[in-house]
Amino acid sequence: MATVVPTSSATAAVERALRGRRGDWKGVAFQAALLATLVTALLILTVLIGDVIRTGLPVFRERGVDFIRSDLSSFAVRAGVWQGILGSATLMIFVVAIAFPVGIGAAVYIEEYARDTRLTRLINANIRNLAGVPSIVYGLLGLAIFVKALGAVTGPDVEGRSLISAGLTLAIMVLPIVIITSAEALRAVPQSIREAGYGVGATRWEVIRSHVLPYAAPGILTGTVLSLARAMGETAPLILVGATTGFLGSNAGFFESFSERFTALPIIIFRWASLPDERFRALTAAAIMVLLAVLLLMNSVAIVLRNRYDRKW
Repeated sequence: MATVVPTSSATAAVERALRGRRGDWKGVAFQAALLATLVTALLILTVLIGDVIRTGLPVFRERGVDFIRSDLSSFAVRAGVWQGILGSATLMIFVVAIAFPVGIGAAVYIEEYARDTRLTRLINANIRNLAGVPSIVYGLLGLAIFVKALGAVTGPDVEGRSLISAGLTLAIMVLPIVIITSAEALRAVPQSIREAGYGVGATRWEVIRSHVLPYAAPGILTGTVLSLARAMGETAPLILVGATTGFLGSNAGFFESFSERFTALPIIIFRWASLPDERFRALTAAAIMVLLAVLLLMNSVAIVLRNRYDRKW
């Protein structure tokens, strides 16, 4: 009987025969360089996070949840991040309500309806270019449009420097990223799924709604949540559109606060880090820990949703 050689062994034998007896030193060196960059990046990240935890942990030991539930103050012993958490959460509502449906809808049109023409390729190229534009440029855009031109609508009492202006600016900033990630997820759907739907008499919209979108949901959800996390950590656009680094009143209602002055977690971190008082340095590290915890929670939600839809398909 003939001996059956395992596929992996046969593949290794063929690779050795093609390479001869010479070792692939360039490949080994390249792999070692990649490993070195990974280890270096992890070491730097570990040192930075360790320093933040070491500096900020005493704040939570002394004050506990009172640090999270307290408002802004000029006294370090009373200052907290609650107003920043509310401001960041409200900004994310704008991003979810505007950037996600518009971005996903644009991606569906580009991938499923638009023809491959010069105009379509030009639009795709511009969207990818906009995804790489620095965030401060979007801040200047928000300052010119939502604060200066539309100030009478976005916040007449504060000259347009309101939550509405900031939320619209962040939504526009992450819109190209949402479109790109959603388009890539739709492009990864096998063409056979579409053909099967057409084969049983389904319309294009029925195929997209019942087959394409559910199959692409893990990639779309992951991309949108990651773009939301990026918007959560931005500071430069918020400063340009009027985020306050001082103190805020807490008498305005939820909907009334949309057209009022605002702050956010990144703004509070930026402000406290610039103060000379050493006690605020510890508060800065504690606020960074809160922001990191929120971002990790959002990324965890993205992973859970992706795994859930992966199991369904």
